[in-house]
Amino acid sequence: MLEIRELTVTAIVVRILVAVILGGIIGMERGMKNRPAGLRTYMLVCVGACVVMMINQYTYQVYGVGDPVRLGAQVVSGIGFLGAGTIIVTSHNQIKGLTTAAGLWASACIGLAIGIGLYEIAVVGGAAVFLSLTVLHGWDYYMRSKTRIIDAYIELDTGVSLGTFLRNARDADLAVSDVQLERDPGIAEETASFLATVKGKKKMSQIQLIQALKKLEGVKYLEVL
Repeated sequence: MLEIRELTVTAIVVRILVAVILGGIIGMERGMKNRPAGLRTYMLVCVGACVVMMINQYTYQVYGVGDPVRLGAQVVSGIGFLGAGTIIVTSHNQIKGLTTAAGLWASACIGLAIGIGLYEIAVVGGAAVFLSLTVLHGWDYYMRSKTRIIDAYIELDTGVSLGTFLRNARDADLAVSDVQLERDPGIAEETASFLATVKGKKKMSQIQLIQALKKLEGVKYLEVL
């Protein structure tokens, strides 16, 4: 069993190929959803982490000195700069890219496992990451659709004040909180635009909550964040 863990020419080729395959599979799913990091990015991260780990193993195996996981630890912490680059905050304070960043970090960890020869962990971990990004995506959407609280960006008709909107929302059994006024250069000064958290006082689904908001007098535009 130890033979397949030793760093040989055959092992190097096998590990890099496995890193290419697993990293590519994960990245392919992200690329199909048009995310900032796709097939090549995930593949490069996984292969790079694998190479770093093999360098660490080679140094320890040949020279008999050093910590066999020291370089791997630097990868785990250092991959953060790449993940941070995929996280963006939109003009309405909506955060995007967290899943992509987490996927990159997980892809690097899988590469480390391949690089040290832990094929079983790499394959099972890679499958778990892929399933999380694909199968569980639908479940995540389903759970979000069932929430009774939404964060929304709202624009009111010209001349309609925020106070009027709040009174209308209260009359419709909607609780509005965390209101943050926005100032968009493309919107007339007379038009009120803001971010708010809205919750139904009565039992209602997310779709019913959105419909109730749209029906409020003076609501010109509504975007769920």
